[in-house]
Amino acid sequence: MALTCTHLGSIHTVTPSAKGCEECLKLGDQWVHLRLCRTCGHVGCCDSSKNKHATKHFRHTAHPIVEGYDPPEAWGWCYVDEVMFDLSDRPTPQDGPIPRFVD
Repeated sequence: MALTCTHLGSIHTVTPSAKGCEECLKLGDQWVHLRLCRTCGHVGCCDSSKNKHATKHFRHTAHPIVEGYDPPEAWGWCYVDEVMFDLSDRPTPQDGPIPRFVD
């Protein structure tokens, strides 16, 4: 695991692709928490969710940075360097309430 993230330059201001996990919404499934890709805006479910769509998105696209997005949590994670970092100076606002959530 790296001590610093070498992909901070890939963080973009994005528009969320959906008001919940894109794939889970299509499947009629639920998630635990959401992750927002800070390269393209894809919204996917976290690894505590059964479908793990955010990690699948990373593996398919190699987009390295996600933001905790359920609710906006002001932190980022780099899949490549395996480091968490602060995004409180540039969080992505949610576009309305999340339609489904699993406690």
